[in-house]
Amino acid sequence: MMRNLDITTLRSFVAVADTGGVTRAASFLHLTQSAVSMQLKRLEDMLGVELLDRTGRSIGLTAAGEQLLGYARRMLSLNDEIITRLTDQAFEGEVTLGVPHDVVHPVIPMVLQRFNVQFPRVKVSLCTSNTRDLRADFAQGRFDLIVTTESVAGDGGETIHQMPLRWIGALNGHSWRQRPLRIGFCRSCIFRGVATAALDAAGIDWEMAVDSESDRTVEATISADLAIGVLLEGTQPQHQQVIDHGGSLPRLPVQHINLYGVERARAQYVEHLAHLIRQGFAGLAQPGVRAVGTEVVTPAGQLGVA
Repeated sequence: MMRNLDITTLRSFVAVADTGGVTRAASFLHLTQSAVSMQLKRLEDMLGVELLDRTGRSIGLTAAGEQLLGYARRMLSLNDEIITRLTDQAFEGEVTLGVPHDVVHPVIPMVLQRFNVQFPRVKVSLCTSNTRDLRADFAQGRFDLIVTTESVAGDGGETIHQMPLRWIGALNGHSWRQRPLRIGFCRSCIFRGVATAALDAAGIDWEMAVDSESDRTVEATISADLAIGVLLEGTQPQHQQVIDHGGSLPRLPVQHINLYGVERARAQYVEHLAHLIRQGFAGLAQPGVRAVGTEVVTPAGQLGVA
């Protein structure tokens, strides 16, 4: 007898894999946790295989689950493409969104995908830039919504997440031990003033090893162990690492992820996009903080419970 896969159950399965657990997937899909769990069980029963490994403390995908994930993504993509192509393609609205490049992943792609399913005829124009330029352009009315990374929220801003700043350097690097300390920042980097103020307050001599408009230039200099820099925890590239300085460098403040534009939204779909952004960042685990009873993604990529 021919059996048919249910797109809804596949969407829940992919959401669990993408968001790191049943609880976050349920929040992202606007479903209850029990509803998502039941859909996963229904999918396993229909296929006759276990998709999640529940034998340990953490929950991971089984070999069958990993194999299904690729097929499920393709089926959801095709389903959404069919729905979009066979409906009226005339855009009924547009929303402009600005986001700092270092906090685009992993939230924004999932938000845009979800928004497109719910508002297929609304065009989203995404721009990635630095917080200073985003704030200036927002003040000129060039964006409907912006996300920023700041020490505090400005007028009209809403803090939706917090992330600590960390000193970062080359893998197994030693430049952080040198004095004067060589640091590297883009001219427009909002963390530049935070870092230099912290070094001055700690009485640490420093010099600007690289002063460039290019993020790639700064990244290459730091990766070559010719300087150190500052990034939000968890956003450093694979060829850099958080410096374990043992107190030799000053502590850096927590940065606020702020959302602007909700109060002046003129369309319901703009408010809904803001809601999805707020929800997406709220679902992230706080870096450097152990959350009791909250699902987390382990370094091995498994889904677990802290």
